[in-house]
Amino acid sequence: MRPEMMPHAGSHTGSRGARRAVLIARLTAAGLVFTAGAIAVLPFAAVTLCRARHGYAAWARVLARLGLWICGVHVRIHRDGPWQAGQVVYISNHPSSLDLFALVALGMPNTRFFLWGGLKNAGPVGLFARLMGTFFTVTQDRPAERTKIFTDATEELRRTGESVYLSPEGERVPGGRIGHFNKGSFHLATSLKASIQPMYFFIPPAVDPGRSLDIRPGAVEVYIQPLIDTQAWRVEDVERNRDRVREMFERWHRAIREAHGVPSIDPTVD
Repeated sequence: MRPEMMPHAGSHTGSRGARRAVLIARLTAAGLVFTAGAIAVLPFAAVTLCRARHGYAAWARVLARLGLWICGVHVRIHRDGPWQAGQVVYISNHPSSLDLFALVALGMPNTRFFLWGGLKNAGPVGLFARLMGTFFTVTQDRPAERTKIFTDATEELRRTGESVYLSPEGERVPGGRIGHFNKGSFHLATSLKASIQPMYFFIPPAVDPGRSLDIRPGAVEVYIQPLIDTQAWRVEDVERNRDRVREMFERWHRAIREAHGVPSIDPTVD
């Protein structure tokens, strides 16, 4: 696979106090950029009656890349060709707070997202999520609501032919491991008969903020894995297919981390 590199702002060395000051300055600058970008998109949203999802997504991609650049983070994409044409269900592991911004920065074509509903009103992030037609989810302890959300999303995606991203882990799983996979991604792909495009995020421990915003300069490596054909999948086999895909992720996880000289379980993370 050939890597595609997005530019970065360099790295910072020095004392812990100096690094903390730089971190705060970078996060503040990135926050101001996102806020200014959200304000700037409002007139466009008003003129387009909030219906130009592709335009809002393109602007969000610019802001995500700029925010990562400000924080000294660059994204390297490892893949053998262009994004798949047609409707695709994108899935990935979810190791870090960086994932959300890296995913938007990737620029997957004609793609909507699933996102935890708690971020619906989270300032610029929530605004762009709404404008981009994000499907907001609820926690696993509200199964009836989750089922309706996924059913409605399936019908919407079947009508529009758009692609969609969601993480089967459903939450950030730091510490160098693959978490439990929920069934939603696989129900969705089975119902749509859409190929699954697996992606694996590798973030070195020296860069990875985990669940925090302690973002350190460095690289996020995104590996685009082979497509998974779902044409022969049946709803009654969802759990079996889910488990099979998770086993694939486990193999990729071990192989990629080993290639980077990092153990599968990061001993520095609780």
